[in-house]
Amino acid sequence: MKIFKKYSPKHIARYVKAFFKGRIYIQGRGAYEFDHGKLIMLKDYQTPKHRRTVSEINHCIDQFNHDHEAA
Repeated sequence: MKIFKKYSPKHIARYVKAFFKGRIYIQGRGAYEFDHGKLIMLKDYQTPKHRRTVSEINHCIDQFNHDHEAA
């Protein structure tokens, strides 16, 4: 499990995209799982902050994928 000491969506998105499947912990935000290069919503963590974090990081991953296809 990778532990991120601060919330940086682009940095976390690069990690998730590179490792494809696993678990991360973001200090101050909690634990997350990712699969197929995307963060997934955990049933135990259905808070607005959790959903917003998953959405922001997945959006960054989508931007990386779009930029890669355009290049």
